[in-house]
Amino acid sequence: MSFTTQIKEEIIKNEFNNLEIISLLSAFFRQNAYIDEKQIRVHTENIDVCRFLFSKIEELYKFRPRIVLRKNFNFRKNYLYILEIEKNKDEILKDLALINQDGYFTNLPKEFIYADDELKNSYLKGTFLASGSINDPKKSRYHLEFLLDDEEYAIFVDDLLNNFSLNSRIINRVKGYMVYIKEAEKISDFLKIIKAFQAVLYFEDVRIYRDQKNKTNRLNNCEQANVEKIINSSNQQIEDINLIAEKMGLDLLEEKLQEVAMYRLKYQESSLLELSEIISFESSKKISKSCLNHRLRKIKEIANRLKITKSS
Repeated sequence: MSFTTQIKEEIIKNEFNNLEIISLLSAFFRQNAYIDEKQIRVHTENIDVCRFLFSKIEELYKFRPRIVLRKNFNFRKNYLYILEIEKNKDEILKDLALINQDGYFTNLPKEFIYADDELKNSYLKGTFLASGSINDPKKSRYHLEFLLDDEEYAIFVDDLLNNFSLNSRIINRVKGYMVYIKEAEKISDFLKIIKAFQAVLYFEDVRIYRDQKNKTNRLNNCEQANVEKIINSSNQQIEDINLIAEKMGLDLLEEKLQEVAMYRLKYQESSLLELSEIISFESSKKISKSCLNHRLRKIKEIANRLKITKSS
């Protein structure tokens, strides 16, 4: 079962009052209903969503729609479940603000459909049941989307989402418009809004794990980069010391530089901090990291002068 399907199954287990049911059905019918002179045909690929819609229509309007099963003629093998509504057709469409008093289709719902936050929540639940999806955070990047058929309606849904500060965006696709959210925190907030609390727990568990894993990877990368930096720096210092030994001999260095050179050759993989601690311990003469670095720079200057002499 996909993560999106789990969320939809959690939505339909919510408790709804009659006004919230109307808001939800308005959103779902707006996207997944075909309307002609005789009937409303509402379709879904999810049998549990079909049962939910059936029960809510029966609860509100005291009759049972007819259920028709069709083979889905897209590339997926699942079936299409269709609710056919003939009785009280116009009454239902007016209740759901899908037609006006003259019987003409309305692209956007009337304000009473989304008059307060609870009704907005219900409308977003219906929108998600009809056309929403969220990537499983274990398998892919964070992504929530609604695929909608009309620009004006996409703007309306985008505004509803941003009423809750979800930072949604709209993009024009080949077949319609996508309203989407990319931020993990905002997707989690959306799941809370539609009261998919089990999905929130799952999403947050995965998000915390991924964030911790990314943090660990960043620390490992930094540690690896530091190791490589230490090795490269040590190799350059050893190269300078060997050049001095070959061209003039380390005995000609002043005592402090000679001591540092010998310790660097002996402990080639040590960092400056480690090397300063080793010298301080073995020689009983405390030397700081900055002092050690200063002496190694002097050795480098001598090696550079030897290189210039050699080239000239």
